[in-house]
Amino acid sequence: MAITLKINGVSKTLNSSADTPLLWALRDELNMTGTKYGCGVAQCGACTVLVDGEAMRSCQLPVGDMGGANVTTIEGLGGNHKVQQAWIKNDVPQCGYCQSGQIMSAVALITKRKKPTDAQITQAMDGNICRCGTYNRIHAAVKDAAKA
Repeated sequence: MAITLKINGVSKTLNSSADTPLLWALRDELNMTGTKYGCGVAQCGACTVLVDGEAMRSCQLPVGDMGGANVTTIEGLGGNHKVQQAWIKNDVPQCGYCQSGQIMSAVALITKRKKPTDAQITQAMDGNICRCGTYNRIHAAVKDAAKA
């Protein structure tokens, strides 16, 4: 089944079956491996991408439901986004596995809320699990990115 999505600003036609999770279409069909597989049940946040500006878990999004959607992956940030810069400044990454999902959730937050409160940061980042426990640094990086 051919499904056309706008991924990182470029129209892409996927030949995946309609029930294929977006995560696997991105990774396997488009070779965009920045979005990670973590739990497969939308609980850890490693697979977070932006769909029409909303942070969503791609492991549970069938591509058949995504027709016409604008999807932004970590690759779409280009490596120089203010959130990525804040992540480096605050020395957030340890193992790095969860970072693309964490960053995408932070981008969604500061796009909607230019000056998020501590409670809004905590709420927006809730559900993004960091095995290395860098939550304090993640919180500081979100605050720095929002100031930039």
